[in-house]
Amino acid sequence: MLRLVKLPFAWTPKASMLTRVFGLCAAAAAALLLVPGPALFAQQRQARVVSPEVSADHRVTFRFRDPGAREVHVNMEGSLKPLPMQKDDQGVWSVTTDPLAPEYYGYSFVADGVSLIDPENPLLRPNLLGSGSLVHVPGPASLPWETRDVPHGVVHHVLYHSNVVGDDRDFYVYTPPGYDARGKTLYPVLYLQHGFSDDTSAWTSIARANVIEDNLIADGKAKPMIIVMPDGYGVDSIVSRTGPGLRDPGVSMENYNKYRDALLHEVIPMAEKMYRVKADREHRAMSGLSMGGAETLYVGLNALDTFSYIGAFSSGGLPTNYDQLFPNMGPAMNAKLHVLWMSCGTDDRLLKPNENIRDFLKSKGVNVRWSTSPGAHWWPVWRGNLANFLPLLFQQQ
Repeated sequence: MLRLVKLPFAWTPKASMLTRVFGLCAAAAAALLLVPGPALFAQQRQARVVSPEVSADHRVTFRFRDPGAREVHVNMEGSLKPLPMQKDDQGVWSVTTDPLAPEYYGYSFVADGVSLIDPENPLLRPNLLGSGSLVHVPGPASLPWETRDVPHGVVHHVLYHSNVVGDDRDFYVYTPPGYDARGKTLYPVLYLQHGFSDDTSAWTSIARANVIEDNLIADGKAKPMIIVMPDGYGVDSIVSRTGPGLRDPGVSMENYNKYRDALLHEVIPMAEKMYRVKADREHRAMSGLSMGGAETLYVGLNALDTFSYIGAFSSGGLPTNYDQLFPNMGPAMNAKLHVLWMSCGTDDRLLKPNENIRDFLKSKGVNVRWSTSPGAHWWPVWRGNLANFLPLLFQQQ
């Protein structure tokens, strides 16, 4: 604390003394500035972590700061095994992959058994049961999911109340480049279903369905179409962390049936009222992945008065009583069904169940286009599935 002292006599210090005093004060102040305090030391120790870092040769380095963790690894799409990370003396864990094919890969850190997003990465993979992060390994413009300088469509977000399910929900709608809500042009429409634990944004936020369709239209490979991406849950509790999920046959079938009713009696009529679509079976397609693939087969194949194109990617969750699920299968369906396309990853645990459904349909005389691609139950497979399926749609018109 500075105290003012009144001297009993007039006193004028010598210039040399003033110089010495103020010089000492200045030196002390400079010394204080040069000596780092605890906060500065902490700042130096906590240098910013860069993660993920994509190198020119397509290797990806993941980093995660957690000095107290005993074990950390990365779960990553494209890798069938966890990637163990090593800790440095600053408490930063890291691992570098082998060169990766250009793609968008989902990943998460697992620290002592706890799954975490990458806190340094703003690119997220939304999921109702376990959100993760995304890393983009860029590739050539020829890849359908890479953003290019082409005309782009618009993604709309629609909110509504479902009387069938009894909740407030949403769906997303892609309209192609040049779409005019007041124009005369009408478009075919694809109803595209997400998978179990996904939300309704998954096909655009993760799979880049809008970018894929933009590029295919620009290349003349796909017809301009509207894509409607609805909420795939007929029973909200099926996606609860504590609920039975698709493992309970009764809950699973209730989910499929209420989803069917919401799609047929709410979503499709709303889409046809709000957007300029061709409202007939010849111009409606349905596809989906995993749970959405199962919904596509169950709903679509039993509603050929509504749909004429069906695509099922890595379908999962259907019971095996196929004769009861698909009672009207036969060669006569082929006249109505312009395309029935099924696919699955070669490392997917659901490969055999999908082959079983394919074989059942073929045994009934139903034409099935079957496709496999390298990979397991993950988005890189489904992104490619969509890019291969879209060019098959509405080519007869």
